[in-house]
Amino acid sequence: MKTHLDLLAWQLAMDLVESVYKLTDSFPKEELYGLTSQMRRAVVSVPSNIAEGAARSTDAVFMRFLFIAKGSLSEL
Repeated sequence: MKTHLDLLAWQLAMDLVESVYKLTDSFPKEELYGLTSQMRRAVVSVPSNIAEGAARSTDAVFMRFLFIAKGSLSEL
């Protein structure tokens, strides 16, 4: 049985999380509670929603979570 760990979209989203965390480490400290925090929350939401959707029982619900993940990418 496959899980979210097998999904290329989830794997790439996790790579993006690492990239955003590295990038935001170089942001000014005064952005810690502003832009840095917002970017990190948005990027973590992407693989989280993919994983949650993959665990759901129907393809329609999974698609809903993929659209939520897409929205988080747009926010980022």
